[in-house]
Amino acid sequence: MDLKCIFSLAILVSQISLSSTQNVNVVIQGATPIAETDDNFVCATLDWWPTEKCNYNQCPWGKAGILNLDLKMKGLINAVKAFNPLRIKIGGSLQDQVVYGVGGVKNCPNFIKNEDSLFGFSQGCLPMERWDQLNNFFNQTGVKVTFGLNALLGRNRSEIEKGLWVGDWQSQNAGDFMKYTISKGYKVDSYEFGNQLSGAGMGASVEAEQYGKDIVVLKNLVKELHPDPKTQPKVLGPSGYYDEKWFNSFLEVSGHDVVDGVTHHIYNLGPGDDPNMIAKIQDPSYLNQVSQTYKGVLNIVNKFKPQSGAWVSESGGALHGGAKDLSPTFADGFWYLDQLGMASTYNQKVFCRQTLIGGNYALLNTTTSIPNPDYYGALLWHRLMGSTVLAVTQESNPNLRVYANCAKKKPGISIIFINLSKDSSFNVTLSNYEHQGRNLRSTDVVKPNFEFRGSKDREEYHLAALAGNIRGQIVLLNDVPMVPTETFDIPAVEPKLVNASTPIHIAAHSIVYVTIRDFQAPACA
Repeated sequence: MDLKCIFSLAILVSQISLSSTQNVNVVIQGATPIAETDDNFVCATLDWWPTEKCNYNQCPWGKAGILNLDLKMKGLINAVKAFNPLRIKIGGSLQDQVVYGVGGVKNCPNFIKNEDSLFGFSQGCLPMERWDQLNNFFNQTGVKVTFGLNALLGRNRSEIEKGLWVGDWQSQNAGDFMKYTISKGYKVDSYEFGNQLSGAGMGASVEAEQYGKDIVVLKNLVKELHPDPKTQPKVLGPSGYYDEKWFNSFLEVSGHDVVDGVTHHIYNLGPGDDPNMIAKIQDPSYLNQVSQTYKGVLNIVNKFKPQSGAWVSESGGALHGGAKDLSPTFADGFWYLDQLGMASTYNQKVFCRQTLIGGNYALLNTTTSIPNPDYYGALLWHRLMGSTVLAVTQESNPNLRVYANCAKKKPGISIIFINLSKDSSFNVTLSNYEHQGRNLRSTDVVKPNFEFRGSKDREEYHLAALAGNIRGQIVLLNDVPMVPTETFDIPAVEPKLVNASTPIHIAAHSIVYVTIRDFQAPACA
């Protein structure tokens, strides 16, 4: 045996000796659901940022902006097709500076760097030729489109309050854009009004009462142009950071039947250059903090009862393009997939990842369109986790995060386990709590009715980092590296079948999806 083999063996032995295995019982309440998501809960964004957009002395956008993305890249096409369908939201910081090259708009310029303008760029324009190309891509790949509209058109900067924009929204350009879209037979699932203009805003803000009045104008425009309620796009807003007072006023003014989805943004990891981010991502108490935002939004939605509930319409984890050495790595999945789970338990209907492509936080590599690790976690959620959310409890270890939904394809349930610990693995047994009289949240302590003992093989999908390097960009699925083929096809995502009589093994620093076909959950019948 040569020295290299001896050294490798020594490392392996040391890792094994440092790792401990803990027995954990997870209780799933299968009787009644605690929440319901949209069928297309997993969503990704396309952003307007041009190549010149830079943060932290780097410019990570390349040619991934809406106006210059190569829509013929095979990797991009195949990655989107794999979802069948994927919800894509078009928007971002510059959307309130975009005019649409239709109707009275004759001059249709691209964004130009201008330090005196909002976010350092001049007003830009979406030519209808480019809109045609985008819709050809959407039709080819099977995309449900959410389009973010410019909510600053017609307004002016306040002369009294810095950052505040005042005046009524001008709907003419948006109306011309919608008419063109209808004339071409393009399908838009929903229109979102503005971007990060709520509360104090990001760069710009609009008062809640004014915003509420203007979204009524948008709703009336949508209803006028789409008289059939069955094909009428939803109206979403305000698409900003949650501010209780502002959101409350906005929804009071807009009324009960106007806003179909209350949209908000989550960037709970902070600035993308934070050196402590890797610790935050693995800290259960830190990850739990954002639940207060979800609770707040849920409460305000329940108060006003908009038809479509709450949406997270943008979340990239780390701000300003993401974290260069973390967002595109396996470790980011501890944050991202935990957010999908947490958001779903708080009845958030949709969760849009910033971005599909572009910036450091993209699901796909900006240059090559090769999937980053989070892409596979998102694809598995979309394929396995149904829209009905179940209550889950486990009292043993906070490093083991567990979420359960009815299986996307009946029968049974699908569960995601996220192990934040680098030292501990878990052997999990399940108990089925069928008491119908209580509705449980994940924090409730329950006495399970019985331990679940299945007879059908479980379907398991174990995600782990190559060589245990959670800061690497190669993910293993059941020990097989997930790498596209030479023709950029997405590799097959297949489960391993495991005897139902054995515990579910969750290795240290791994993420595991499990589908159990014979788990009796009345909520999933």
